[in-house]
Amino acid sequence: MTPDPARQEVFAGLMVDVLNKGALALLISVGHQTGLFDTMSTLPPATSDVVAKAAHLDERYVREWLGGMVVGGILEYEPHGATYTLPPEHAASVTTAAGPGNLAGMMPYIGLMGEVEQQVVASFRDGGGVPYSAYPRFQALQAQETARVYDLALVDTIVPLVAGLPERLRDGIDVLDLGTGQGHAPVVLAQAFPHSRFHGLDQSEDGIAAARQEADRLSLHNVGFTIGDTTQISGQYDLITAFDVIHDLARPQETLNTIAASLRDGGTFLMGDIAASSNLEDNLGHPFGPGLYGFSVFYCMTTSLSTGGAGLGTVWGEQTARRMLGDAGFADVAVHSVEGDPINVYYVATTTNP
Repeated sequence: MTPDPARQEVFAGLMVDVLNKGALALLISVGHQTGLFDTMSTLPPATSDVVAKAAHLDERYVREWLGGMVVGGILEYEPHGATYTLPPEHAASVTTAAGPGNLAGMMPYIGLMGEVEQQVVASFRDGGGVPYSAYPRFQALQAQETARVYDLALVDTIVPLVAGLPERLRDGIDVLDLGTGQGHAPVVLAQAFPHSRFHGLDQSEDGIAAARQEADRLSLHNVGFTIGDTTQISGQYDLITAFDVIHDLARPQETLNTIAASLRDGGTFLMGDIAASSNLEDNLGHPFGPGLYGFSVFYCMTTSLSTGGAGLGTVWGEQTARRMLGDAGFADVAVHSVEGDPINVYYVATTTNP
């Protein structure tokens, strides 16, 4: 078929934009990790030398980075004085002070995906997947990302999604957080609800070590952490939580079955997971669509497949989640969106155990 020249030109422009935006994502990641955005948000229009000294960084690297930020539309430049400015409207999306609105904090994931690119390419040819051990930075990045949401919204916005839960937590109940990572969610809850008892479970020794360290630093005595498999839960709980976990697991259905069996009568499962559809056609126009599929190929799906698991990836959406929760015995499932967390929705699932 003969290509339409106009469509060809438009698509070529799209590909150039993808190349530029990919490079820009990495430059933004550098700005986030080095504190350059936070530094510039406190400065008046400044030269590269002033910016570098304020950030305690090498001027030559800073100057080249500043150039990329200017041509990428992130910073403004005044050529007569050779000064650079971070507009306050832009600072609202790239600085630590922005909290969950700090989209620059998502950019290190692009670098993380690049680190495993060749292993993912090999998996396309040979099957299988890239093991969790190939992502030494992932848990720390996820802890930073989710902490921005937990610190702002977990106690005052997410917990109240479950009717009566704040009151029950104040009185004292038993809570388990599955796939707890570095344990920040149960730590935040343990601080807010000292009469309740919190526990975190994760397969990562490093994650659990970090979680215990944070709990010790805060002198919390109502939270503990265990290294273990999400399909093997000991004890009974009034509330079980799982944030950004279930779709990554090798055996998600088995985990959901175990969760249902581990809840006391009248207990609740609170799950935060991908805000997307299980149907591709419904994800057209999703504001984070390419990112979600990219994260799936380069982490979520492939780590699950590396263990012979389900490899749900973006197949896990609301339709699949509801079906699997139903298969686990959760008869009542409600789905909620939370302002400040555009990536996820929150499922409130209840069941009556025999």
